[in-house]
Amino acid sequence: MTTAQRDLRIGIIGGSGLGEVLLTEMDPARTTTHDLVTPFGRPSAPVVTGDWRGVPIALLQRHGTGHRLPPSRVPYRANIFALRALGCTHVIASGATGSLREDIHPGELVVCDQLIDRTDGRPRTFFDNAAVHVEFADPFCPVMRDWLLAAVDAGPDVRVHDRGTYLCMEGPSFSTRAESHLYRQWGADVVGMTALPEARLAREAELAYVLVALPTDYDCWRSREPGTSEQSLLEEIIGNLRRATAASIALIRAALSDVSMLRARPSPAHEALRLAIWTRPEAIAPSEIDRLDGLWGHRLRS
Repeated sequence: MTTAQRDLRIGIIGGSGLGEVLLTEMDPARTTTHDLVTPFGRPSAPVVTGDWRGVPIALLQRHGTGHRLPPSRVPYRANIFALRALGCTHVIASGATGSLREDIHPGELVVCDQLIDRTDGRPRTFFDNAAVHVEFADPFCPVMRDWLLAAVDAGPDVRVHDRGTYLCMEGPSFSTRAESHLYRQWGADVVGMTALPEARLAREAELAYVLVALPTDYDCWRSREPGTSEQSLLEEIIGNLRRATAASIALIRAALSDVSMLRARPSPAHEALRLAIWTRPEAIAPSEIDRLDGLWGHRLRS
């Protein structure tokens, strides 16, 4: 049994609603708030660690306290580095998306299996001063996907789609109508702004990572019903987000109730750096090795 299997800790990245609900179900005497400084600055918000019914977890608000950070300004590297530093082995992420498919209804959930990257200018690696090439053909951990999907029957009272391709755009503005139709032609199922570089960095940190997408609307490819006002559309989107958030909490709660699958099955992500560091250790500056020791030190020493 690997260290990752034995010392399991699950990081949970999402909105404040998710964290607030799980916090109320944790023993406050056994929670700790960590205000960390990483080599990449501070995370979006302090990370809260503790036990949820015996399962060690770490809660992080992606957009910061009060949702003050737009997608392009989220400190993704600091967030993932902090979770790794706090002993996380697995990460569940959630985020609002637009649906690009008629049969993915707003308010439902999608346990994504693929990604398309349309971001521009976001730092996407920890390793700026070495050649590190991780395998990323399957961006989401298959073990964690199986684990979440096994909890569906005991979880939310909405449909949970067992696969879907998430297109991550830069934002912060939403798609043009032409872009929305193009994404559909590419085979994307949902569109959002936060899955990347988050998932890529999790792989570099050897963290198993899974994403639950929360569709709130049909993006702009689908025409509105005649007579729909901007206000009523906004109210509908907010209502769908609340419904999807509640469903994601129910699913995560059900999955956390039994983590035996995560303990029994090693994730491929936990070996992501084993063959990925192409630069010879002696060619890497000692200061850089030390700065990122928590990520690659065990691989360079071996």
